[in-house]
Amino acid sequence: MRIAVSADEGRGLDSAISPHFGRCPYFILVEMEGHEVKTVQNVDNPYYAQHQPGQVPGFINSLGADVMLTGGMGGRAISFFQQYNIQPVTGAYGTVRHSIEQYLGGALKDAAPCRESIAHGHGDDDGHYEKDEIGRLKEEADMLEQQLGEVITRLDNLDD
Repeated sequence: MRIAVSADEGRGLDSAISPHFGRCPYFILVEMEGHEVKTVQNVDNPYYAQHQPGQVPGFINSLGADVMLTGGMGGRAISFFQQYNIQPVTGAYGTVRHSIEQYLGGALKDAAPCRESIAHGHGDDDGHYEKDEIGRLKEEADMLEQQLGEVITRLDNLDD
């Protein structure tokens, strides 16, 4: 199985997860055999600066990925991945290693559109926020805030 993971760094398994797959500077490709990592490859996102709907899922498909792990993505991107028979999985955070462990353990398994996508009709907008740096940063801040809330809840549950 080949897992693609959105990353803010090109440091392999130690890379930080990017909160939005289409706007990440790197993808980390991890070739798995069962639960064992066979190979790890850092791949530059050629659409980091700007992309059109479907370009990034098509690129991930060209890399032979079976799974796309990320912090968040839009509803339209989820549909593109499903058309390519690639399992989209959102809610990843921390490092690539941590997120893969969560995926393999069953804690990460589904995809839901990010709030920005919902606000834009599940991605049916004209893509203007893709080109707007302020919009991108606000969406990433919202995603990080949501992920932080989830982590705090999990920590609170461990303290009980």
